[in-house]
Amino acid sequence: MKTKVIGTVTTYHGSEFGCLRRSRAVLITGVYKYVEHPDYDEDAADEDDVSEFGGYITDDRVLARCGGITKYDRVEVQPWIEREGRYSFVTSDPLAVDLACFAHLTETES
Repeated sequence: MKTKVIGTVTTYHGSEFGCLRRSRAVLITGVYKYVEHPDYDEDAADEDDVSEFGGYITDDRVLARCGGITKYDRVEVQPWIEREGRYSFVTSDPLAVDLACFAHLTETES
């Protein structure tokens, strides 16, 4: 498992967020655990219980204790705004596997 996730700069290669495809880089700011898992129930999820479905994690140590990144996670990112030389204050939450640093998860997890 990758030890540093929060604060990682990577690129987006998905099709869900056109605005992220236009960005040269994205900054990872958080992880929504298991929200794409077939057993995830949004109505039953407790965002404060990060060990279960739907938890929002912003700390690498907590993320490691919860098993790291999986193909069922969404990752909160801030796109780089080239003309302003900064990351956007607006975030998006693409699938983890749509980020270059986690693309390998589609092949290694069942």
